[in-house]
Amino acid sequence: MANYYSAMTGTDRSFRTTALIIASAMFMEQLDSTILATALPTMARSFKVAPLYMSAGLTAYLLGLALFIPASGYFADRFGARRIFRLAIAVFTVGSILCGQSRSLPFLVAARLLQGIGGAMMVPVGRLVLLRTVAQEDLVSAMSWLMVPALLGPVVGPPLGGFLVTYLSWRWIFYINVPIGILGLYLATKYIDDIKEPDPGQFDLRGFLLSSISLSGLMYGLEMTSRGGGLGRVTAGIMALGLVAGVAYVRHARRAPNPIIDFRLMRIPTFGISVIGGSLTRITGGALPFLLPMMMQLGFGFSAARSGLITFSTAAGSVLMKVVTGPILRRFGFRTTLVWNGLIATGFLAICASFRPSWPMLCINLVLLAGGFFQSLQFTAYNTVAYAEIPQLRMSSATSFYATFQQLMLSMGICVSSALLALSMSISGHGSPRLSDFTVAFIGVTLISFLASPVCAQLPRDAGAAMSGHRREAPLGED
Repeated sequence: MANYYSAMTGTDRSFRTTALIIASAMFMEQLDSTILATALPTMARSFKVAPLYMSAGLTAYLLGLALFIPASGYFADRFGARRIFRLAIAVFTVGSILCGQSRSLPFLVAARLLQGIGGAMMVPVGRLVLLRTVAQEDLVSAMSWLMVPALLGPVVGPPLGGFLVTYLSWRWIFYINVPIGILGLYLATKYIDDIKEPDPGQFDLRGFLLSSISLSGLMYGLEMTSRGGGLGRVTAGIMALGLVAGVAYVRHARRAPNPIIDFRLMRIPTFGISVIGGSLTRITGGALPFLLPMMMQLGFGFSAARSGLITFSTAAGSVLMKVVTGPILRRFGFRTTLVWNGLIATGFLAICASFRPSWPMLCINLVLLAGGFFQSLQFTAYNTVAYAEIPQLRMSSATSFYATFQQLMLSMGICVSSALLALSMSISGHGSPRLSDFTVAFIGVTLISFLASPVCAQLPRDAGAAMSGHRREAPLGED
């Protein structure tokens, strides 16, 4: 077991180095998942297919995520976290090269599937490396560094994609991953320790198959409905298959000694509350990058480039967050921060419902800056306190579980906001989205996220105290 804990005594520099290496890989994955949308019309012309069919490239990536996110933790335990993390970067980079070389839609779909498999292992295994190599008192700072690329990727992706497609070629939206991937492989080899579980147990093959069918079916259905495909017979049938497989998996997990997605982890208060509260909050987190650029283009009449640049205010807020996260959590603790900061963050995002072309751009940017700051603080707190009570031997299972629900809820945010937009258009009789329809969608998703604060109020007062450094003052007369 010596190598299992060997990295837990690293210096301040080492945990920041580890966090930034993993953050760079996550930025590459997050950037790629959003940058493609702006290039789809151009790619459709290149492949000589209708733009509608290009959604297959997006769906293939989600399928790769669904297939391998649950298994990533076991693979890290069995073969070593550094080895799997490097393999994930390599697979993602090779997939990017193949995407850039695509000459037909089927070839692109296969390459995107390969990319998704790499991305599925890269994010949860990277987080697992951080959890196992950083001392608890340094974890808040490390997680705040890790959260920046997760929030920057969806913001930077659309404007960068528009620039590359306009001035270079759509193929460069994939080629830019190559130097990042090569650098990531070198840095991971040099700086990240190869930590593995000495006895990972038997692989849950039946659970892997059931969870893969369930997650791929649900993610495919959410992706299709969020892009205006509606709930047609094929989509409804695939989602129904996903639900049936999900029910079968839950029954299997109750009996399996080592299920690939372990629902028993939800009995741990800090983990269970973080999953539920974080899921409600991520409804809005997934909806914002979908709704805001569309509202700026269709409602305000802005160009794609201008609407993309406006979202940089959210990114700036998330960068500012990492400087103050530690002091805030030390002063108030996780419970108070998650309850009240959640209300503030959601409140600022709810203000987006009232955006109108008559608003000064300075005011819009300030609202987005504040919203990005508080939302980033909220996600950092969720992602840290979730592991406060997780035993080291169950850490890999917990990271896979958390990453699975994180991806599902971000996809759900797009689906819910799209459904609310369509409902408002139907009631109002609008043929295309108008500002009033975006108002309805923003209000709807933020009302869901407001429910997270009562959930977080169930956390113990001293939850994650070893991580945050927060100590509750003792009442008078108490030693």
